[in-house]
Amino acid sequence: MNTANLQLEGVYAVLAALFQKLLEKNILDEQELGLMLSEVERGIMDGGRPVEVRSSNVDAMCFPARFLKSALKASSQGQRASFAEVTARIREGRAE
Repeated sequence: MNTANLQLEGVYAVLAALFQKLLEKNILDEQELGLMLSEVERGIMDGGRPVEVRSSNVDAMCFPARFLKSALKASSQGQRASFAEVTARIREGRAE
């Protein structure tokens, strides 16, 4: 596996933990975080990209927002989903 992928996996884990702390401290609620992530994803998808940028590349750019939304949902349901479990949900279209 590419080392950069492993580093990004770590970054996603840190961001998911940060989001959890924001929820625990009542700084933001789940709806606010979910809305923010949806807006980020929409902005990426509606970015007016050149034709050369494939949809698979745009999907890759949206992955962090999708991952964090799915991890946030799992956490709100009392689940502690692994990186592999969350990515499988995204791949299967069960995220959000």
